[in-house]
Amino acid sequence: MGRNGKLSNVYLAVVFAILYAPIAYLIFYSFNSGGHMRGFEGFTLEWYREVFADTRLLIIVLNTFIIALLSSAISTILGVAGALAIYHVRRKRTKNTLLSLNNVLIVSPDVIIGASFLILFTMIGIKLGFTSVLLSHIAFSVPIVVIMVLPKLQEMSPTLMDAARDLGAGSWQILTRVVLPYVKPGIFAGFFMALTYSLDDFAVTFFVTGNGYSTLSVEIYSRARQGVSLSINALSTLLFLLTVLLVVGYYFINRRASRIPAGGKGLRP
Repeated sequence: MGRNGKLSNVYLAVVFAILYAPIAYLIFYSFNSGGHMRGFEGFTLEWYREVFADTRLLIIVLNTFIIALLSSAISTILGVAGALAIYHVRRKRTKNTLLSLNNVLIVSPDVIIGASFLILFTMIGIKLGFTSVLLSHIAFSVPIVVIMVLPKLQEMSPTLMDAARDLGAGSWQILTRVVLPYVKPGIFAGFFMALTYSLDDFAVTFFVTGNGYSTLSVEIYSRARQGVSLSINALSTLLFLLTVLLVVGYYFINRRASRIPAGGKGLRP
């Protein structure tokens, strides 16, 4: 067992090294004064200053965060409602069908989803831009929230709701004081997953953005095609650090929520 444990640790170390080596390489050269990635000539913050001095880029960053926050909030509400609806379906075949339809949207290639939305928006006359990107991000984020919330609902004992009814609680009180507090970790997980997916998405967004509107992922791709610039490294580094902060924030929020007993507010008829 000791030898197997050491081999497992070595394997994990190699895997993480392969995964994070390109990111470390990108971050390292974002401080290179030479303007290239062939050799480190000296430390500089010039490329970060260039990023913050680019007004157009700052507007794109703002667009990206607005889309991410709005789509995550809306998809969380819709995803929680969808998870509750699936949970209360009594026929097993119907429930499995709904789950399969939900999972298909998660595993479908982004290219197909993006092309489908492009055709849909063109047919119904929605102009490509903020609205099309927002609707697309909501659509691919809702199934993620459902997947995060539904297991928590399935873990919940039905006796909790029965006890709440015996105490005189109505349907709204049961939802807000028993069900939602119990599934709160799943709701937070769904929100943060939707947020990170929205911030990182490229394929779907590439199809549904219009002239004059862009997000960070599409902008980075466009700039990379024009040639290697260390401002791309700086921008990517900032985006990576933001993602790390979101993950750490989710960890602490989830840890705090797990310490609070479900339904801790109590029930009062």
